[in-house]
Amino acid sequence: MARFRSRETVESALGMSDAGVLDRINAETHGVTISTIRGWRRKYQRLGLVRTNSGYAGTPCPRCDDAELDEAAYALLLGWYLGDGSIARARRGVFTLQIINDARYVELNQEIAKAIRLVKPNASPCLRGGDGAVRIEARWKHWPCVFPQHGPGRKHLRKIELAQWQREIVAEYPEKLLRGLFHSDGCRFVNWASKPGRDKRYYYVRYQFSNESEDIIGILTDALDLLGIPWRRPRRNVIAVSRKVAVAALDRFVGPKS
Repeated sequence: MARFRSRETVESALGMSDAGVLDRINAETHGVTISTIRGWRRKYQRLGLVRTNSGYAGTPCPRCDDAELDEAAYALLLGWYLGDGSIARARRGVFTLQIINDARYVELNQEIAKAIRLVKPNASPCLRGGDGAVRIEARWKHWPCVFPQHGPGRKHLRKIELAQWQREIVAEYPEKLLRGLFHSDGCRFVNWASKPGRDKRYYYVRYQFSNESEDIIGILTDALDLLGIPWRRPRRNVIAVSRKVAVAALDRFVGPKS
């Protein structure tokens, strides 16, 4: 028979988990097993609940409940979502936000998790995956509210358009949006060129963004235009930023992946 635990015990354990205490230490402190700690955490994440002074309640939504939204973190997360993110329906009306990134970029993966926690207070993002790709996941009933671009099918096969309130946030924090977009579906690399008849090569840094969605490309170029950063389109699905002054501008808030 399962042993009953008081609400105070559960809330204390989840509070320590929210604070980053290791599951082993948390379990020893509360006299339970590590699997019990993990089970409590999964339960409340699955239900989309957040700890409050009077127990647990659903995390308020910036759109439904007029809750406060960290707009800078949201602009960054929006860029990641448009590039390598998706939202899947889970059970009991809860949705799972997934951002996929290369496992080599540890600092960026932690940055994504931090942005999720700022957008959904008290979220506990999970990093799943192996040696290749990492999925940063978090559950919430209101992910489709804050990302209305969610819908069936791949993004490049359906209309992707920012709502007015999203455009206002992007206008305030275009650098954050561009950072998320370039780090998700872009790259920074060293290119070379040579003049006809000469063997000498000239090397220069270049940014490149690739996406099959015309709408997402438009969101990226609109943000570049807003900051006065020149760009060109060498191919249908590619945006390049290669002028020295433009690369220097992106280096201030995008930079190499890490």
